[in-house]
Amino acid sequence: MIGMLRGKVWEIQSERLVIDVNGTGYLLTVPYGLLSKAYPEQELVVYTHVVVREDDLSLYGFSSYEEKQLFLEMLSVSGIGPKAAISLLSTFGAVQIQSAIVSENLNLLTKVPGIGKKTAQRLILELKEKFKGHSSFPTGGGSLSEPSSLTHSEAVQTLLALGFGLEEARQALGQVLKDNLELTTEEQVKKALRLLAPSQKV
Repeated sequence: MIGMLRGKVWEIQSERLVIDVNGTGYLLTVPYGLLSKAYPEQELVVYTHVVVREDDLSLYGFSSYEEKQLFLEMLSVSGIGPKAAISLLSTFGAVQIQSAIVSENLNLLTKVPGIGKKTAQRLILELKEKFKGHSSFPTGGGSLSEPSSLTHSEAVQTLLALGFGLEEARQALGQVLKDNLELTTEEQVKKALRLLAPSQKV
């Protein structure tokens, strides 16, 4: 099996990257955090996992070994397939997912497309004890206000569409979410705009 690839970014698609490794192009489905940072000709080291099914053979790529291991842990849960696991990683990032599972935060987990209440409960039931003692994901670290978890959010995309830069949008939302993780996207945008454009009425 293919455990790791090192090569250059050949093509960037909506959810995938093509990595050129010595003239061979590998098509990988990757979390948004990795996709958003990629650019043509970038030299990348990607940790990979091959998913083999009767009618499909797909390659998944991750920016770190820990992220790949979390993906595999989630695949071990009944009802979680590769698409749902990637969606979780794209929405929150590794530390945030682990923290949500350990703290049994159903509201957070069910915000991910394709993750219903029963699926979120299975994630918590089957992975909570594993993650409590998992050294790679400190139980006290990480929050939704971290930049890695904000890059892809709907609120960030809205602010980008309004003409703000990625970094300033992430920083503003980081401040907004510091004390309240349960804000709706609309509330996040409004509060962020008050920080980014204080002279405007929102």
